[in-house]
Amino acid sequence: MKRLTGIGVLVTRPDHQAAHLCQLIEAEGGAAVRYPALVIQPRPDRAAIRAAVGPTDRYDLVIFVSANAVRFGADLLDRRRDAPVAAIGQATAAALNAAGHRVSLMPAEGADSESLLALPQLAHMSGQRVLIVRGVGGRDLLKEAMTARGAQVHYAEVYTRESASPSAGLQAEIEQLWRQGGISAYTATSVALLEALVGIVTPRCRGLMDSTALVTGSERVADAAGRLGLGSPILLADSPEDTALIAALVRWRGKVSP
Repeated sequence: MKRLTGIGVLVTRPDHQAAHLCQLIEAEGGAAVRYPALVIQPRPDRAAIRAAVGPTDRYDLVIFVSANAVRFGADLLDRRRDAPVAAIGQATAAALNAAGHRVSLMPAEGADSESLLALPQLAHMSGQRVLIVRGVGGRDLLKEAMTARGAQVHYAEVYTRESASPSAGLQAEIEQLWRQGGISAYTATSVALLEALVGIVTPRCRGLMDSTALVTGSERVADAAGRLGLGSPILLADSPEDTALIAALVRWRGKVSP
């Protein structure tokens, strides 16, 4: 028997990012239920963003914080293939490689700002110019920490996050499936995604969340679950990467099944 047979997993990633995780769940015998909680959109004022950023050769380091940052911001590098580029997480690095850019700095473990800041190469940054490519309204930890280390830090905010608006048909389908026991776990790989999910589910589904396992690769998401009043058992994966989420689900399944 495959390791996730009989397990339904609500996959809440934005629609364009859900396919790989769904494939992994199904390869293990589970049922992947797509329910995107966020919609990612490029900012329309591209010319203004590019003008504010200026030539990328003025920066000592360009940091991409997510695969979405690469998707909507890699063109800021133009045709430069020698730009010193940092990535947070394997998915971000893979997106940069696919766009033809070599990653020069990435945490060996971890997929968050703290992991990047822990690298010895970033311990002393006096006089360095840094560009952070991200979405609107992300965390300010990188900028604050690097500024304190002497760097001049600028943002290129290239996309927005908005809560999804599921159709009435999808809402009814998800609620029925959940009530019938067809959803055993749900995913949330960022605080913004979890907050959006809580905001869009039906009242009945919100109640069912408390008895449904939350699988995440971020302690910040686990903390946010408590702040949001969720009673979900937390399955904390080693990272937010898809393979790590699957490993956490498999470990949990092994404990809850005879």
